[in-house]
Amino acid sequence: MPDDSPARTNRPKYRSRITTDGMDRTPHRGFMRAMGLDDEAIAKPMIGVVTTDGEMTPCTMGLREQAAFAKQGIAEAGGTPREFTTISVSDGISMNHQGMKFSLLSRELIADSVEAAIRGHVYDAVIGFGGCDKNLPGMMMAMVRLNIPSVFIYGGSKLPGTYKGKDITLLTTYEGVGGVLAGTMSEEELKELELVCAPTIGACPGQFTANTMGMVSEALGLAPLGSSMIPAVYSERKGVARTAGHALMAALENGGPLPRDLVTRKSLENAAAVVAATGGSTNAAMHLPAIAHEAGIDFDMAAVAEVFDRTPLVADLQPGGRFLAKDVNNIGGAPVIFKLLMELGCFDGSALTLTGETMAEALKAFPDPDGEVVRTKDNLISPDGGVVVLKGNLCPDGALLKVAGLKSLTFRGPARVFDSEDACTKVVQNREYNEGDVIVIRYEGPAGGPGMREMLGTTAVIYGQGMGEKVALLTDGRFSGATRGMMIGYASPEAATGGPLALIRDGDIIEIDAQARKISVELSEEEMDKRRAAWKAPDPRHLGGALEKYARLVGPANKGAVTHSGNVEWEWEEH
Repeated sequence: MPDDSPARTNRPKYRSRITTDGMDRTPHRGFMRAMGLDDEAIAKPMIGVVTTDGEMTPCTMGLREQAAFAKQGIAEAGGTPREFTTISVSDGISMNHQGMKFSLLSRELIADSVEAAIRGHVYDAVIGFGGCDKNLPGMMMAMVRLNIPSVFIYGGSKLPGTYKGKDITLLTTYEGVGGVLAGTMSEEELKELELVCAPTIGACPGQFTANTMGMVSEALGLAPLGSSMIPAVYSERKGVARTAGHALMAALENGGPLPRDLVTRKSLENAAAVVAATGGSTNAAMHLPAIAHEAGIDFDMAAVAEVFDRTPLVADLQPGGRFLAKDVNNIGGAPVIFKLLMELGCFDGSALTLTGETMAEALKAFPDPDGEVVRTKDNLISPDGGVVVLKGNLCPDGALLKVAGLKSLTFRGPARVFDSEDACTKVVQNREYNEGDVIVIRYEGPAGGPGMREMLGTTAVIYGQGMGEKVALLTDGRFSGATRGMMIGYASPEAATGGPLALIRDGDIIEIDAQARKISVELSEEEMDKRRAAWKAPDPRHLGGALEKYARLVGPANKGAVTHSGNVEWEWEEH
């Protein structure tokens, strides 16, 4: 077909035309024909369809099948879908060993790789599917960075297993390890849990990081309302993906809304409110600043804390409560929570959805709370949210504690200090610590780790030993969304950069008051200054590869642990 044919000229101007139009693009079209594209397909807008599908984790298996229905929707609406994949690191399989250093790092790799593929091929729009914890923020960060028409789809969680008539999850097995070490569970019972705890593909079914960020994706307007809590194996997901393909093409043809129209200060505050209201993952308080950073919005942990403090706990979800994602789906999905929060004045209904409707308009289609999974406004679980930010002379830039389910909000005890998670894990497994201790794990922050390891393997063993609220744990590392107990993480500034955590010694008395949002060590400023003057930074290790680059670039946890300057403005060329 000649280059001046109607199929090439009578259409909107798409960015991808720089790869398809003109005599000098003959080689480019040759590559496209080698992929089976004909004149008609080449003439249409090129739409990126990206997943983290793979056999690294059950969380991402099945994403490619969902993406096939998105491709169908894109094709029906006049686009040419171009599928590609990127990496995922399983938080479950990388847990409690050096592999966990690559988990948070993978968030940046996902965002960077999606950016590279979209910009390198000049696709006109993108739909992204993620399943495991860091997939979700990584994909959303890329979309906000690119600021082209975008839709995010969370692939959904697995169904729970059943053991002795009760729903169980992989968290049950983590805590079961602690039970075996404490003598309250046999290895045979633990094996039985292993065999039944994860009966399907999908992410973990509690309100851990994946489901928390799934709700966040809806609250930010990047995902279809009602999509995140549908279990991964439900056929309903196919229709959601296909419809999302249509919605993406509508955004492209209408010129928006674009990701930076959706991710605004008010939508970020809405997302933070949803985290607090559901007792969600503490990781969200780091991922939200990272997503905001891509849009040039200053929304750090302190800003998140302000929202947390004014938001009640309304959803009775694991790990602090009783219910799972499937239960939220059964009562109408995450929008049921949004609708209640809007009624309580904790959710801004003027924020936009990906279809261009306001949240207030769109939420009319969803049911009211059931009163059990999600409470009513007259029967809140707590007037305060399920996650709080603590500050004091130990963590002047903040630290995070999930308070949902805690019996006591105060703790005071002597420090037991470890310079790595590995050193602490050995002591915990051998039960060589005392009730009343404040276990301190330092040099595990974003730069110090490097990689800011997640410590569910350690915290779950403590909980399984029956010590979850009989000791406290403080770290500049991270926690899983499944962590529960008096576990305080993300302490900022981190020890490796000279944060106060580096100055603590065994026996120093640490006081925690979650009600007052305070955490402090009982040392005078003079003593702190004396120790600071004597402190020496750890010798840098020769890491090589991705960890070395990450350690050099990564910023503090309270700012999102990001690795670039943010607010990217890309000049798209025309041809």
